[in-house]
Amino acid sequence: MRSTITAVFAAVVACAASAPASAGSLQVEPVLVDITAPGAASTVTLRNEGTTPIDAQIRVFRWSIVNGKEQLDPTDDVVASPPSVTLTPKGQYITRIVRTSKQPVVGEESYRLLVDQLPDLSQQRNGAVNLMVRYSIPVFFGAPNKKNPTVAWSVAANGDKVTLTARNSGERRLRISALSMRDAAGKSLSFGNGLAGYALGQSAVSWTVPRHGFTPNGSISVTAQSDGGPIQAVASIAR
Repeated sequence: MRSTITAVFAAVVACAASAPASAGSLQVEPVLVDITAPGAASTVTLRNEGTTPIDAQIRVFRWSIVNGKEQLDPTDDVVASPPSVTLTPKGQYITRIVRTSKQPVVGEESYRLLVDQLPDLSQQRNGAVNLMVRYSIPVFFGAPNKKNPTVAWSVAANGDKVTLTARNSGERRLRISALSMRDAAGKSLSFGNGLAGYALGQSAVSWTVPRHGFTPNGSISVTAQSDGGPIQAVASIAR
């Protein structure tokens, strides 16, 4: 069955209730796993900074972009070992991330490692509400000769919305942050100062925001930061 889990770096989910909340103390590092073939394995360290045990679930999903949006699907090509763990107070555990597929890596494969702190049922029975933490960590397996990202930008208007699309014809992903664009009249639209997302290899990712007077015609400039350096580009107008 296909899963459509929203991919974010770290999502915190709290149950809505009037009872007190007990925050989790799960820490995970590193925040990104990048492996070059013939390498096929790496490790992630889980730490419990709290004073009570923590149960954690560890899963790997294939990460792709479909119709401009990120999508996560179940996979057996990469696994986490073990898939679950109990962390003692102030304890840590090292989890292995292993590519089990026998097919050679072509370009770059993208996955997300989801680490979920599981609820403490005893605290729920006592009337407290658990604050559960999810870490969503990018995992990449790349061929040594993969092509660097090459991104073309385009802008399209639809009613009171405007969509900016980054199409990456390269094989390596491009991490994009502090993304904004400016129209020919000088009107700017910002997609936030933090992480905007990833243009995965051989994929196109889109962002849609209200127009707020932005006019997508003439010369549209795009600026951002990336893991490859500053981005300054001109976007084409999609008709």
